[in-house]
Amino acid sequence: MSVQRITTKGDALRDVPLSALGGRGVFVDAIEEALRLGDIDLAVHSAKDLPSRVPSDLAIGAFLERVDPRDVLVSRAGPLATLPAGAGVGTSSLRRVCLIHSVRPDIETVDLRGNVDTRLRKLDAGEYDAIMLAAAGLVRLGLQHRITEWLPAETMLPSPGQGALAIEIRADSDDVRELVRPLSHAPTESALTAERAFLSRLGVGCAAAVGAHATLDEAGNLSLSAMIGAPDGRSVRGVETGPASNAAAIGESLAGRLLADGGDALVAAAERASVP
Repeated sequence: MSVQRITTKGDALRDVPLSALGGRGVFVDAIEEALRLGDIDLAVHSAKDLPSRVPSDLAIGAFLERVDPRDVLVSRAGPLATLPAGAGVGTSSLRRVCLIHSVRPDIETVDLRGNVDTRLRKLDAGEYDAIMLAAAGLVRLGLQHRITEWLPAETMLPSPGQGALAIEIRADSDDVRELVRPLSHAPTESALTAERAFLSRLGVGCAAAVGAHATLDEAGNLSLSAMIGAPDGRSVRGVETGPASNAAAIGESLAGRLLADGGDALVAAAERASVP
């Protein structure tokens, strides 16, 4: 078995804001093309980077067990609530911009790109007062000691799929599907099915700030919390529950409800703002 490292558009163009590059697909397009060409037999993605709709010639072979999905703050100036007015917080995520401004409208959010090491170096060099990252990346790299504050998922809703890894395969690769299927974690698969259905219902390439987080209880009931937001901190939020077997329907239903409650205007405004 061999491992191939593939540089995606999102990796290569680190000086361009993600919102201007075209959304989640910028981190997977080159990898999916390598799958189609047979250069690789499977791809490992951060699930939050996957577009909500997988091309028909490809498939998700497995979702691995999710680790902590929360966002964290790494700061030179204390936790989010006590950062000085005008502090610069680095993030490349419209969702995080919305969430930050919903609780601290007096804080300046500054675009931040690069891998985790690059982002930490920029923070340490004084380019930012704090940066917001996914906890999973820091933990996987053994850098959890850098975390200043763990941000609660209940209020600072994670990105759909955050904290989980996805294995993508060719749709007709039955042998590879059988190989990776034992790696799949059923509760994670149900949770991500709901979160991704929510995102899909909003539309391919949705440019709005979107958060979604599903959890399962011991009885097999699923609870999905989600939001549609804007960079100034405005958002519509909601919760929907039901049996995990109805995960996709729960996601679609909640998305429809939030769109009707004002989310459609936020999505339309975001799409207008994303047009060059």
